Amino acid sequence: MKTTVDSPTPGLAKKLDKHLAHSLAWRAATNWASQLVSWASLFVVVRLLTPADFGIVAMALVLFPYLRILGEFGIPQTIVNLRDLTDEQLAQLNTVSLMLSIGCFGIAVALAWPLALFFKTPQLAPVVVVTCLGLIPLGFRSVSEGLLSKEMQFRTLSWFEAIRALIATAVTLVLAFVGFGYWALVLGNLVATFARTILLGSSRPHRFAMPRMATLKEPLSFGRHILVSVIALSAYERLDNVTAGRVLGQAALGVYGLAWNLAYVPLDKVTSLVTTIIPTYLAAARKEPESLRRYVRTLSEALALATFPATIGLGIVARELVPVALGAKWVGVIAPLQVLSIYAAFRSIVAIIPKVLTAVGNARFVMWNDLRALVILPIAFYIGSHWGTAGIAWGWIAAYPLVAVPLYWKAFKTIKMPVATYLQALRPAIDGTLMMILAVLAVRWALPPSWPAWIRLIAEVAAGGVVYLSTLMLLHRKRVLAFVRMAKSFRRAEPIVSEA
Repeated sequence: MKTTVDSPTPGLAKKLDKHLAHSLAWRAATNWASQLVSWASLFVVVRLLTPADFGIVAMALVLFPYLRILGEFGIPQTIVNLRDLTDEQLAQLNTVSLMLSIGCFGIAVALAWPLALFFKTPQLAPVVVVTCLGLIPLGFRSVSEGLLSKEMQFRTLSWFEAIRALIATAVTLVLAFVGFGYWALVLGNLVATFARTILLGSSRPHRFAMPRMATLKEPLSFGRHILVSVIALSAYERLDNVTAGRVLGQAALGVYGLAWNLAYVPLDKVTSLVTTIIPTYLAAARKEPESLRRYVRTLSEALALATFPATIGLGIVARELVPVALGAKWVGVIAPLQVLSIYAAFRSIVAIIPKVLTAVGNARFVMWNDLRALVILPIAFYIGSHWGTAGIAWGWIAAYPLVAVPLYWKAFKTIKMPVATYLQALRPAIDGTLMMILAVLAVRWALPPSWPAWIRLIAEVAAGGVVYLSTLMLLHRKRVLAFVRMAKSFRRAEPIVSEA
């Protein structure tokens, strides 16, 4: 007899907690290991390419996320949340996903030249077409990825994502060395996308079947609600780049795009955890407000401890880091990077809140909030563009709270979580980060300006890291040790049996 996870018993809830911690640990470890390699290679690639090269790739990627979302149609999320889908329905969804991905590639081909005209960059059209070739393999993997997520096979998914990142890094680096220019960035990601699709299809294959709308009415309806929300989210996350490219030009977009990529690295890893792992466990505990409050409190504390020093620390040392790591031609990255690092820290802890609301049946609220953001944020970006790339970055700081506050209000009201409890969970990270900032500024003031920038950078990073950890151990030792004990006890996760 199978045990349902729709309303967890205390014993099953404990297993879910352990399994979640185990999954998060695997994903975090593989993500950061591959990211260290990717980041190291980025510092090499930026010396081989120009801001204009990064700018044209950023322009090509403006179209890709929307077509990718449309092609997936929320199918992986639908499989995770609708647990009673039959084998026949899954087969039909597989075919729907493939048809949509091919159709989206056709749309990309049709829009390639108009997009090039919009950005006033004729050479952009073939870049858009080649970039969007990556839409086709996505159609083969949506059902496989959804099934692996539903079955909580996150260790396997983590390895596949790490392999994808390493392949993208290797191909991009080699092609940049031999002089492919911006094509190195395009082809590196394309090859990696095909490789990950092959791995997913081989690990969890599923057959295809002719779609019948009567059979797919419920899953397609659910997928449509997810689709609208994700398109709106993806749109407003990209419109700062659109504003930079359209108003400030290709080179400015290259500078802003690189600043965003650097600031987004820690945030991207958090977002991947939220979107690929946590929703499965939130869906399992959706009828248990106490469990949801515990997840929000513990995960927010852990995310803040990991991302606040990384994101804000990156902004604090940007003045020394950018010239040393990227070269003098990228000094324009410093100002937007300093601002975006603040936004990235805040966004890292907000990411879990929409997932909680979706798990408890408030996906419609999340959708309308994302649509509201689609109106608010572009206005902020355009106004900010009058002050250059840094002004666009400040648009996030000024307008994003208008997006986040309604999510917090609805979530805390739904799961009955006191604001003070949430803020208390964030206090260790806040205290440590504030002391880290003071330490870095003190070292910067104390060191002679005549010292080489790389020496000052190392000193600032070392001082900030030591002070951050020392603050945690002095002021919040119990919480730190609790996380250490949790990590030790969750090294082996017990299997979770769920309804098929």
